Amino acid sequence: MKFKCTFEEFEDSRKRTPLNNIYTELYIREGDCKGVNNKHEVRQIETASRKQRKEDTPIKCNDIFKPLPGQEDIRKVLTKGIAGIGKTISVQKFVLDWATGEANQDVDLMFVLPFRELNLIEDEYSLLGLLQEFHPETEGIEKIKLNDCKLVFILDGLDESRFPLNFLRNKRLSDVKKTSSVDVLLTNLIKGNLLPFALLWITSRPAAANQIPAEYLHRLTEIQGFSDPQKEEYFKNRFIDQNLANKIFAHVKTSRSLYIMCYIPLFCWISATVLEKMLDRPDIGEILKTLTGMYAQYLLIQSNIKNKKHGNGNKTETQKLLESDKEILLKLGQLAFQQLEKGNVVFYEEDLRECGISVTEASRSGVCTEIFKQETAWIKKFFSFVHLSFQEYLAALHVLDSFTHNKFDAWGSFLPSESSEPSLHDLHKKAIQKALKSENGHLDLFLRFLLGLSQDSNQRLLQGLLKQTGSNSEETEVQQYLSSGEEISPAHCSALAYMLLNSEKVLDELDVGKYNTSDYGRSRLIPVVKHCRKAVLSGCYLTVESYEIVASALQLGQCNLTEGCCDALASVLRSHHSELRELELRDNDLQDSGVRALSAGLEDPHCKLQRLGLSGCGVTQRGCASLASALRSNPSHLRVLDLSYNHPGDSGGLEDPSCKPETLLVDHGGEIRIKPGLRKYACQLTLDPNTAHRELSLSEGDRKVTHGREEQPYPDHPEI
Repeated sequence: MKFKCTFEEFEDSRKRTPLNNIYTELYIREGDCKGVNNKHEVRQIETASRKQRKEDTPIKCNDIFKPLPGQEDIRKVLTKGIAGIGKTISVQKFVLDWATGEANQDVDLMFVLPFRELNLIEDEYSLLGLLQEFHPETEGIEKIKLNDCKLVFILDGLDESRFPLNFLRNKRLSDVKKTSSVDVLLTNLIKGNLLPFALLWITSRPAAANQIPAEYLHRLTEIQGFSDPQKEEYFKNRFIDQNLANKIFAHVKTSRSLYIMCYIPLFCWISATVLEKMLDRPDIGEILKTLTGMYAQYLLIQSNIKNKKHGNGNKTETQKLLESDKEILLKLGQLAFQQLEKGNVVFYEEDLRECGISVTEASRSGVCTEIFKQETAWIKKFFSFVHLSFQEYLAALHVLDSFTHNKFDAWGSFLPSESSEPSLHDLHKKAIQKALKSENGHLDLFLRFLLGLSQDSNQRLLQGLLKQTGSNSEETEVQQYLSSGEEISPAHCSALAYMLLNSEKVLDELDVGKYNTSDYGRSRLIPVVKHCRKAVLSGCYLTVESYEIVASALQLGQCNLTEGCCDALASVLRSHHSELRELELRDNDLQDSGVRALSAGLEDPHCKLQRLGLSGCGVTQRGCASLASALRSNPSHLRVLDLSYNHPGDSGGLEDPSCKPETLLVDHGGEIRIKPGLRKYACQLTLDPNTAHRELSLSEGDRKVTHGREEQPYPDHPEI
């Protein structure tokens, strides 16, 4: 059965892994058909792993056509998700469970039509002919009354489509036996002109999802990736040896960036493959810190497998291993880059030959997959990389190698026209500009890999393959650029944020107000707060979108935070990866309940907070007692606690030597301080009837005044 197993390269063979053995249910949520998200994927990943909202109702892939309570029947569904999030695996699981009798047994026939294979068809077909082309076992389907059957069509990978999908101009077609172009067949199938009662499931990366008009969809869903418990479940499913699974997952959790990236199932798979081979190495912590580093290790593992399998010896030394495969890897990089620029994810034998690659070399590389398509009278052979992200990685490798060897003609569209001898900074700038101009985000991961491969740590890892670029000098150039006072563009802010996030050093202070850039540029720097000890975000016009990042570490004074925000802040303090040392919350209406929630984070042994500012937060003796209890549990870090302008009474036990911080500020206190805002400065006023105007009516003990035309019988005071 086609979808029963997945395939992986191992030393001696391609291993067939039963899909049900490793499948972990994905979090799919229902979205709004009117709001297709066109935001670039690199920025989506920053917040998506924390975006599973309480009001969302998760949908299992087998229930993709099942309406929620109160909904009408659902016939056409579009599921979007970033690269590697599990769209195709979800399709495979859906089909497998139907074929094995586990789900959707009311469906008579399912047809999977991947866009990457549809792209290769140039001839005209009828819909019946197209189905027989993809599924030869359906020969004789024309004898079946399809309108009497429950059918499911799955169009996988809309983002890989080369078809214009012109819904307005394509001719109407309703006869399944009438021939036309594949583009016309697809638009009529989606519009419902062909087989109007069939169910249709389309998958796509987010940026390409808007190719399907919302009026032709009944449901828009989004795959949100793995939650934290699902990450652990994946690794336990992946390995029979549960001790090994626990060790690998424990290592993943030690790195903030790896743990976040494992929100993507593809990255879980790469991590599992790499860590299984490297777990006992003493330098594993230094090597496997970033997405780029993990892909580099995967490349090394595949090279080693290839050499063992094809009798080239057992080369374990990294430099020698890469030197032996340098020629084929760089050729694959050239192929990857050329096809990425064209928007192609599948390519032909002539494309290989153009880059000097033989079919045998491509098949043995470990990163290329050969696909054979059986036709009626001939065999058509085409190729793709194991995953689109590997094509993007190798394309970045090619561009950087061409740069280091001054082969500027090899990356022409990335060549800055104004510079005859461009610097690495020029290359980065041009790449960022091109990525930002891309409407479908097809250069997002390529850019991420290009910047990552420019780091010294990754170049040392690939020293047998890549020539050093001397990126330290680029860091110096960036520092000089920042200190020059010139305005920084949002693109430069993105590049700077990436450099800071991938730096091995934790930033002491991030003050976005010091950067000469626009508000939009400052928003690009917000993710860096996760990698700094102190952050100052005054006057940077944060949006709701920035909140989850900001909540991880910050100056939050006078931000209208309430007690409900303290649970989120406490979760940050409990985080294994939190580098937060100072948290300023002055003049927010947190009250005792908010401080109690915050104390749950303070008492956690992972909390490293050294200064906490709670001035003017409406804290009483009860709130101080919660703080005292937390500091008894975790007394080693907090040095300064500012409780001024509150009503701490006897400080709730904070004066106790077992929990008292080095500096405890409780000045300007009093009962009046527990009143919110300006109310604390209010006083009781009464109006003297002896001095009141006769058109003023006094009530409520002379505290309320009402104006009226009827004169009041107040005493006459002519002297006033």
